[in-house]
Amino acid sequence: MHIGDVVCAIIERDGKFLIARRPDDGRHLARKWEFPGGKVEPGESATAALARELREELDVSVTIIEQLTPVEHRYPELSLRLIAFRCRLTSGTPQAGAHEELRWIGIEEVADYDFPEADLPILAEYRIKNSFQ
Repeated sequence: MHIGDVVCAIIERDGKFLIARRPDDGRHLARKWEFPGGKVEPGESATAALARELREELDVSVTIIEQLTPVEHRYPELSLRLIAFRCRLTSGTPQAGAHEELRWIGIEEVADYDFPEADLPILAEYRIKNSFQ
C-alpha cells in the first residue's frame, strides 16, 4: 500500500532538535522515535500539511529554514515519500498530544534512539549539514 507524501519537522532550539515517540498502540512503527509530522492530504501542499500537522499534534507554529532531500522508502506493509523540513519555533510550547513522549536531543545522541528506517537518510543529511555550520 502506498500512503503518499508524509511531512516531518526537524524543529531546532539551542543546538538541539525535537523528537517524538510514537504510542504503543499496535500500529505501524509503534514506540519508535520520529520527527513530528504526518500525511499530506489531497490538494494540500507539503508546507501547508506541515503547518497543519504541527498545530494538530504539538500545538505549535514554526518557520521553515529549509527543505531536506525527500526520501522514498518502502516498508513491507507500505511505502511513502518523506519530506523533511528544518524549522524553528515561532509560537507555542510543544505538547505531546498524540505522542507518548517528546525530547530535545543533540545530533550526537541520535544513536541512543530507535528511529524508523525512513528517517535514517534524513538524519544523515542533517548531520552533514550541521557539521559545516
